[in-house]
Amino acid sequence: MKSEDLDSKSAAIIVGASAGIGEAMLASLISAQNFKLIVAASRSPLPEQLIVEAKNSGICLHWVKTDVELNADISALAEQTRHLCADNDAELALVIYTVGLLHNDSMQPERKVEEFDAGSAQRSFAVNAIAPLLLFKTMLPLVNHGNRAVFASLSARVGSISDNRLGGWYSYRASKAAQNQLLKTFSIETKRRAKNLIVLTLHPGTVDTALSKPFQSNV
Repeated sequence: MKSEDLDSKSAAIIVGASAGIGEAMLASLISAQNFKLIVAASRSPLPEQLIVEAKNSGICLHWVKTDVELNADISALAEQTRHLCADNDAELALVIYTVGLLHNDSMQPERKVEEFDAGSAQRSFAVNAIAPLLLFKTMLPLVNHGNRAVFASLSARVGSISDNRLGGWYSYRASKAAQNQLLKTFSIETKRRAKNLIVLTLHPGTVDTALSKPFQSNV
């Protein structure tokens, strides 16, 4: 989004703002000083340094504790955002979903089909595919359709079916492919309902975050 598409009343939301790419994007938005209001959603509190930087820049930075695996939390985030925009005379212009699930203490990406687990796959779909669409669904009524706005979500190249040459990673690949299809469908619908809304899926590549750290040896 170009700075000329924004005004002094613009508001942004970053989901997954306390770590990794989300934290870096939050830092970038604070530094750019293009937004009057930034709503930062995450399970963990924000780094104190960013809170101080936002305050010194005159930006209203509001943290909302959010677990994207809980549908009620996503609905609550939308409701709090509606109130924050009203209280700060701000207009929603940017929504970014940066949360991704590839591995954790109890699950790892599958190397062979014998490792496929239904429960792990369901968690991957909940975080990587369902949550971003639910987020965008709840935020759509908050957008002024007369002005430019961007809804963006982090996807991954491994979600491409035609580019799958290595196999493995069943749950992550499938959940990212599902995200791509869901948001493509959403973008087609919003061309009719909100012509100034841009819907994006972004491929960041292998980055220096906790999600990619175990898989950086070939980079």
